[in-house]
This record gives sequence, structure tokens and C-alpha cells, in this order.
Amino acid sequence: MSREIHVRFCEGLGVKFPRATRLVIFTKSLRSAQRVFQSVSRYLTDHLRLVVNSEKSRVVDADGVEFLGFVFKGRRATINVSSKNVSKFKRRIKELTGRSWGVSMERRLSELRSYLRGWAGYFGLAAQLKLFDKLDQWIRRRIRMCYWKRWRYTRTRSRELMRLGVSRRQAIRHGKSRKGYWHMAKTIASGVGMTNKWLQEQGLVSLKSLWASLAPLR
Repeated sequence: MSREIHVRFCEGLGVKFPRATRLVIFTKSLRSAQRVFQSVSRYLTDHLRLVVNSEKSRVVDADGVEFLGFVFKGRRATINVSSKNVSKFKRRIKELTGRSWGVSMERRLSELRSYLRGWAGYFGLAAQLKLFDKLDQWIRRRIRMCYWKRWRYTRTRSRELMRLGVSRRQAIRHGKSRKGYWHMAKTIASGVGMTNKWLQEQGLVSLKSLWASLAPLR
């Protein structure tokens, strides 16, 4: 089915109809939705000889509809990232920031940058600043955890924390701690030493900043 046919047909209905195998058409009323649904189904079947999937094709309220990784919320159909794709995102981040992945921090951050930019470039249309901010915080904690494991020894940890501006007493106390990596990634010492600015200098990009840069598209 050519894009030209799509456009010509839908202009007649007053509907924007992009080229795709899956479509979501929004209307202002249920009556309009039913009329457009019947017209589109009939055109696809009678004129283009295509099979319309009756199980997946229906008229429904926009609230809660999922499409291409997004979910529409509320009467105004606000665009959000679906929970399924947020979970998928977190699984991938865990892979890239896994403590057992034996690569340099430079390689890890490089892979992470590429993934975050691609993900934000696609899902940046979502109106969810809080989500992007929350994911940022979680990612930073995982990166701090990676550094904490990389430093490994008490002396190394204490030295690195002091190099980052942590007091000698506090650095030694935390360097000797036997608490787990995830816990230590949230300590005051790690927070003071491995600041957001420092992580940015190491090459970590911010989802929140990427989201903000896409504001003109929303």
C-alpha cells in the first residue's frame, strides 16, 4: 500500500494516516470513531484487498491504549512510556552496569551513552519528566556502585574518595565498610565524592537533559 494512497484516502476523511502496518486513529467522539473505523476497514478490505485483524482492530477509549511502546493516559491521551518498556529499559541498564561485566569504565560509559541517547530519542515524546528524573537517579547509583567495586580494596577506596574531596576520616571509615556495593553507592561519602557533576565529567549522560532537549517535539 503506497503512502500516496494512504494520504489521499485519509485526507478525504479528515484523518492523518501515516504509512504503517499498525495504526491508531484518534477522533473527537465515539460516533466519529465508529464511522472512521467502518470506512477505513471497508477501504482496506474492498479496495486494497488487505485483511483487517478483527481481534486487534476495535474502537476503544484512548485511555490505556498501548502503541509502539507508548501508552496513552487520560481523556487527553497524554503520551507515556509503557510499563513494559520501562521494565525492558531497566533490564538493559542492569546488563550495561552489571558488576560482573569485566570491561573498563570508559567502555561501559560509552555503551551506556549510546543506549540512553537512542532510548531517549525514541521515548522522549513521552510527557514524563518525573520518570526520566527518577531513572537518572537510579542509573547514577548503579554507576557509583560500579566504581565502588572497581576500586575494590580499602586503601584504594579511601584514596579515591579523598581525591574526590571527601574528608580523610570519612573516606577511611567508608573505605573499611563491609556493607554491600548497592548500599555504599548511596552513602554520603559516595554522594559527596562521586557527585552528579563528576559523573557527567566521566561521560555519563542525563536522561532528563536529553528529554528537555526534545521539548520542541512534544
